[in-house]
Amino acid sequence: MNAQSLNRSTSDVQGEYFRAVRSAIDRIENDERTAIAEAARRFADTIIAGRLVHVFGTGHSRMAVEEMFPRYGSFPGFHPIVELSMTYHNQVVGANGQRQAMFLENVSGFGAVLWRNFAATSGDALLAISSSGSSAATIDVALEAKKIGMFVVALTSLDQAAVSSSKHESKKLLHQACDLTIDHHAPAGDAAVWIEGLEAPVSPLSTITSCLAINLIKAEVARRLVEAGRPPKVLVASCHVGVERSRELFEETYNDYRKRIGVLYQ
Repeated sequence: MNAQSLNRSTSDVQGEYFRAVRSAIDRIENDERTAIAEAARRFADTIIAGRLVHVFGTGHSRMAVEEMFPRYGSFPGFHPIVELSMTYHNQVVGANGQRQAMFLENVSGFGAVLWRNFAATSGDALLAISSSGSSAATIDVALEAKKIGMFVVALTSLDQAAVSSSKHESKKLLHQACDLTIDHHAPAGDAAVWIEGLEAPVSPLSTITSCLAINLIKAEVARRLVEAGRPPKVLVASCHVGVERSRELFEETYNDYRKRIGVLYQ
């Protein structure tokens, strides 16, 4: 066991994880609210203008992409982009295995190929997600989005980025390729619990912290849309509005999304 694990190991592993989560949440609350508010302002303006906020991530960052839309408590205006070849990890080995996904997400040149599929414009925006900030594919998508003229926001962990090397040919990390950075404060290495007898920590934080940031952004955007007189159609559970209204809103939300997404295929 290394010295770091000896110094930090504990028998109260649940307590250690709770403390790590609370610490990260406190850091987000204390340090990121200004950046989140600015991202939400730009995203709300994009949605009001009838354009889209694209949300992209590979690997486990796809969880944060899907947290944005579609799910209960979310609304159209966000366009989730997930490439199965770089996120379909449940096979682990064999076809669509983890090795292939990790190889593909670190090949430069993907961004230009991806954006050719869409009629994206400078009126769009991008939220690019990578905890390490080193994924070549995500950096490439961000750089190409900036060439198009989009406002680009990074959702990343700066502590993780500080110990990571960019896989992109530019040698830039994600936050260095974007206009604004939101730090979700997962620790370097992501995993947070040291256990005596193990040389490596377990139990990562980035899914919790990145999804927390996603929902803070979502709430701020919704507030701004309401204040602008453009309240969004929200996917909602029947316990809030009743079964019939929930079904109506489901259809209205997906119709709204279909209409908005049409601007990408003109």
